[in-house]
Amino acid sequence: MAPVSVAAFTDTYLPTVNGVSYTIQTWRDRWRDRGGTMRVVYPGCDEYDPAPEEYPIRSLPFPMYEGFRLGTPRIPSAAQDVDVVHAHTPFAVGLGGVRLARRKDLPLVTSYHTPTAEYADYLTSRPRIEHSIERLAERYERWFLARSDAVICPSEDARSRVRETVDTDTPTVVLSNGVDVEFFAPTDPEPFRERYELPDGPLIGYTGRHGYEKNLSEFLRAAAGMDATIVVGGDGPARDELETLAAELDVDAHFLGFLPREELPAFYSLLDAFVFPSPVETQGLVALEANACGTPVVAVDAGALSDTVEEGLTGYHYDHGNVAGCRAAIERVLDERESLSRTCLERRESLSVEHAVDQLAALYERVIDENGSENE
Repeated sequence: MAPVSVAAFTDTYLPTVNGVSYTIQTWRDRWRDRGGTMRVVYPGCDEYDPAPEEYPIRSLPFPMYEGFRLGTPRIPSAAQDVDVVHAHTPFAVGLGGVRLARRKDLPLVTSYHTPTAEYADYLTSRPRIEHSIERLAERYERWFLARSDAVICPSEDARSRVRETVDTDTPTVVLSNGVDVEFFAPTDPEPFRERYELPDGPLIGYTGRHGYEKNLSEFLRAAAGMDATIVVGGDGPARDELETLAAELDVDAHFLGFLPREELPAFYSLLDAFVFPSPVETQGLVALEANACGTPVVAVDAGALSDTVEEGLTGYHYDHGNVAGCRAAIERVLDERESLSRTCLERRESLSVEHAVDQLAALYERVIDENGSENE
């Protein structure tokens, strides 16, 4: 029997590169491989041509952050004949998913990828205004999630946030986004090293959004004075300040900018340690991608990273704000790189997106059955 048909609504999608867009695309591809239909509704733009089962809606650029777009709560007619609605974001496009579920009396599943309040720093840098926006965002998030039949959380920490901060009675399920372990695998990194003119010797790095909440300055301060080269991929609002800080600290840092997806396995494979100082992650997908490529992770002991990184097995933790602790964890990973890498590779299959999609399929079936029982 073919899987159920799904309409996935998201306010961020390709060509924007982030964990949400990659997760949706990967789940959609796996769903199709199983003979199912997952229609993706997203803010359209001229830079991306929709693939089959992708339905762009009208949108405008988001002035506070390049690459993001503001969509509308429209419901394409082709996305309406489905069994279940899945909202991946709570903004305008996500509201379209809520409207469809209510209009058609369909079950609604919501993914809690990122706390809504964390988007406040896109709108203002003034603390009092930011705090007010965060409180409004939390109230709105509570309203949005309360309309769901189930909330997917990518980690136990994320589920705790939903239960304590959002305070909703909606059932919550821990379901990892999963990693494409066929794609994220150890690979020869030397062509990448040559292309970006990176030196020999220990390399430690990060890739992802350069947001202030990612706490990347802590990584740079910890690396100051170490006999290692820093390699940073990605982009974002904090990049200029990070480059200035690296120069002030006299750190040998290479900021590579946005890295195409096809280069990421080589990037991870090149590093001796992936450093992830962000205390706000709901899962920390890039840490799992690094592990899948055999690279251990130095992670702050906060948020989902407390569980995503297995202490002494796939990396080491340090306390948030402890620069010396971060430096010590990096040095420990460098010393134990070979044994940690072996453990990372032994655990690759447990990270697989196939396991995640198995759980997703079971969840869809359950909410459909429960919705049908309520309507009898």
